[in-house]
Amino acid sequence: MFYETATNAHGLKHDPFKALAVPRPIGWISSLSKDGVCNLAPYSFFNAMSEKPHYVVFGSAGRKDSLLNIEETGEFVCSMATYDLRNNMNMTSASVPRGVDEFPLGELTAAASTLVKPPRVKESPAAFECVYWKTIDLPNPAGDPTYHLVIGRVVGVYIDERYIKNGLVDTGAMRPIARMGYMEYSVVTPESIFSINRPSADEALSKLKSKG
Repeated sequence: MFYETATNAHGLKHDPFKALAVPRPIGWISSLSKDGVCNLAPYSFFNAMSEKPHYVVFGSAGRKDSLLNIEETGEFVCSMATYDLRNNMNMTSASVPRGVDEFPLGELTAAASTLVKPPRVKESPAAFECVYWKTIDLPNPAGDPTYHLVIGRVVGVYIDERYIKNGLVDTGAMRPIARMGYMEYSVVTPESIFSINRPSADEALSKLKSKG
């Protein structure tokens, strides 16, 4: 099948786009309002964009509390969502009124960050401390922008030392979860991780020539 996104006439029960762009890391974003009230929310569109310097981005459907707080204060934290914290994370996705602190809602502990004011999720094994760079309103041919891309520079990284083994982060042991389509999630486990060495240019070209 093929369909144009302008009309979205795919004929399926739900838009399959998010079920195909998978798996996506979850941006579990904590921020502070200018009055010092915590906000914590998971974002389905999130990822790291560079490492020198370190930048992360997340997409906000509408100008939600996280976006408003970040633009007001210039800081945020992204904590890792894991399988053990899946239900806690899900509770923080509730659309509650502005000014409600989602940490108690998710039965989570707000732990002080080192370089920024917003707290990280204490129960999470890893977190990025970020300073806000800019918001990009994504053009919407149908009208006003409905999605906003928030970009932050990572200035500090927290890692629970229990998950550092032989000089490497044991990501599988953390069991991070990722967003799929619909209401589906996936989880990284030690058994699901595999390695493939990147070929050199000579190896790749040599293989191409052998097929020619």
